[in-house]
Amino acid sequence: MQDALFTDVPVQYEKIADATTRLSFQMNSDLYTGSLLKTLVASKHSGRFLELGTGGGLATSWILEGMDNDSVLTTIENNSALLEIAQAMLADQRVEFVLTDGYEWLQNYQGEKFDLIFADAMPGKYDLFEETFSLLKAGGFYIIDDMQPQPNWPSGHAERVDDFIAMLEKRIDLVLTKMNWSTGIIIVVKK
Repeated sequence: MQDALFTDVPVQYEKIADATTRLSFQMNSDLYTGSLLKTLVASKHSGRFLELGTGGGLATSWILEGMDNDSVLTTIENNSALLEIAQAMLADQRVEFVLTDGYEWLQNYQGEKFDLIFADAMPGKYDLFEETFSLLKAGGFYIIDDMQPQPNWPSGHAERVDDFIAMLEKRIDLVLTKMNWSTGIIIVVKK
């Protein structure tokens, strides 16, 4: 098996990657993460999905590929230039692009719960975890990436990652799998 062979890359992927590179954005999700998201999303028919940290839309493109016609995605981004790329490349009636601060959104959201949350930003991953996890349905997936050392990590971030993983491992309201694959993925299912 060659897991580096991707035959189903979204058609917009390269254009999004090029556009975000021109903005010097270096926190894009990789092909492995995208492929995994597509597969997990496909398991939730008529699903409700949340992405925290749209970036330019690379992971978003994979999520959309996995969604059926009755599913919806809410994706949150605080950088207007990045969100404009995603909106232009991924115009789709199933997705709601929200330009806002993720911290504010998480603290104020009052809507329905989600079947899958991809937390690819500080709010939802390292900050406001409890608020984020409360938005997940029982049996829902909580996905995080970049759990292995990354070149863009600031000083002290490795300790924050270790503390976050230790917290997850102690919880009894979830089941998790840690994967030394891609950029370091953790898949959590809420009990």
